[in-house]
This record gives sequence, C-alpha cells and structure tokens, in this order.
Amino acid sequence: MTIAATVPAVHATGLSLRYGRTHALRDVDFTLDAGVTALLGPNGAGKTTLLRIVATALAPDSGELTVLGADPRTGAGRLSVRRRMGYLPQDPGFHPGFTAFEFVDYVAILKELTDRRARHGEVRRVLAAVGMQAQRGRRIRALSGGMRQRVALAAALVGDPELLVLDEPTVGLDPEQRLRFREMIAELGEGRTVLLSTHQTEEAMALCQRVIVLDHGLVRFAGTPVDLAALARGRVWTSGTREPRALASWRTGSGLYRHVGDPPPGADLLDPTVEDGYLMLVDVAASEVAA
Repeated sequence: MTIAATVPAVHATGLSLRYGRTHALRDVDFTLDAGVTALLGPNGAGKTTLLRIVATALAPDSGELTVLGADPRTGAGRLSVRRRMGYLPQDPGFHPGFTAFEFVDYVAILKELTDRRARHGEVRRVLAAVGMQAQRGRRIRALSGGMRQRVALAAALVGDPELLVLDEPTVGLDPEQRLRFREMIAELGEGRTVLLSTHQTEEAMALCQRVIVLDHGLVRFAGTPVDLAALARGRVWTSGTREPRALASWRTGSGLYRHVGDPPPGADLLDPTVEDGYLMLVDVAASEVAA
C-alpha cells in the first residue's frame, strides 16, 4: 500500500480538547507521512486522546484535521477514513468467548467485507501475518497477553490499511514478544503510515523515523530520534560517585554512575540517547508548568 507523496497521511492544525477544566490537548500541530512515528509522553500527556481523534473515535473542540485526504468532521469523511485505517486501542474490547478467527472476522464484517469467502481469506491472511494462524481456533480467554496483542494487531490490519494507529501496542509484552512486535511494526511502516504511542524510548530509537513528544497537551518536540537525543548533548556524563544535583543518576553495569543534567567542569561526557533527550525535554516542560 503506497500513499501519494504529495498528500500527508495526517495533517493537524490547532487541535484542542478539554475534559471539564482539564486541557487534554492545546493547539496541537503535526504532519504525518509514510513511515513509523512514535508518540511519546508521560501519563496524562494527552497521547490516547490524540490517537482517538486521529482514529475518528473522538472529535476535537477546535482545530483542523485531515486524515488520508478526508475531513473527519463530516460523515462521508469519517467513513472514508475508517475504510482505509487500522486502529488498535489500548483496550481492543475482546469478547473472551470468541476464537481468534471469530474476533478478526467480526472486525472484518464491521469493515464492510461482505463476501464471506473473500473475507475469510483476508482473516487468514492477517492472522498469518502476525504469526497467529496456528492459534486461530483458540478462544481469546485461553490466549496469553502477547497472543491477544497479535490478534488485535491482525484485526487492525484487515483490509490492508494505509494508516495504522496503535495505542501502546507492546504494553504487557515480555522482551522477546516486544522484539517480535517491533519487527512486525517496522515492516508495516514500509510504504504506509504508522502512528504509535509508547512509554518505551528505546522503541522510538529502534523502529521510528519520527518522534512527537506530547506533555500537558502540548507538542514539546517533533523530529527524528537523533534530533531528540541531541537535546541532551553535553548534558550526560559518567563518574565514580552519584551526583545528587543531576536530573537523573544511576549506577550502570560497569560500576560507574551515569548522570543526566548539568555536568560539573571537566566531566567525562557521554553521547546522549533518546531517553536522555526525552528526560531533558520533560524536565523543562515540568519546570514551565510549575512556574
């Protein structure tokens, strides 16, 4: 599936939404093209709210949004988006009595795949794509957390969507399962647009071409993982003792301490990581909110 290079998959300008007195999103601007984009941010940053808006499950209070060239504010626009998008929410709403095949088949029916033979062929295709073909007859309640996530991803892949919106797709997975998921998502991002939220900064570095950092409903950063790491350049160092004035400090496997913050004169500086840049960014954001 290839998206025309001249039309962004998602273009948002000034998106805002409030829950009572709480500003979930404040004038959010961003553009998504083909590839994998990570949405990073602390709990309560507005990530799920933003994903639900992109997935047409929620409407903003104000702002402009175009998804796959359509306007989700109109009925025709929402229908157009939903036909061409795959969505994996935090809670996929499994019916525990369904088999894996039945759940994905149910989603395929909702996506208007009416021809039974063709639909079942598509269900088998997406289950095979996520490595669940052999378990297709097992009931959801009998599957492990990792298998359930793969079934949910298979449901999102029905119809070969141009846009995938994934909310914490690797939550609850063990390290091996997380690596397998990364491999699948990276492959899916070749030729289509994937937007995923995560708390794992290493995922952003491992498989994403672009990162958006959201905090207190504001976009604090939008760029490449390398650019995010560069925000901490000159602010990461190592020493033999803990530095109490550092923003973050921990002992590594080498026995030395790794610090992020304001280094002392002559400090032994290290190359920063995406996590370091994220820590610096969120710390600055917290200081602004406190002020």
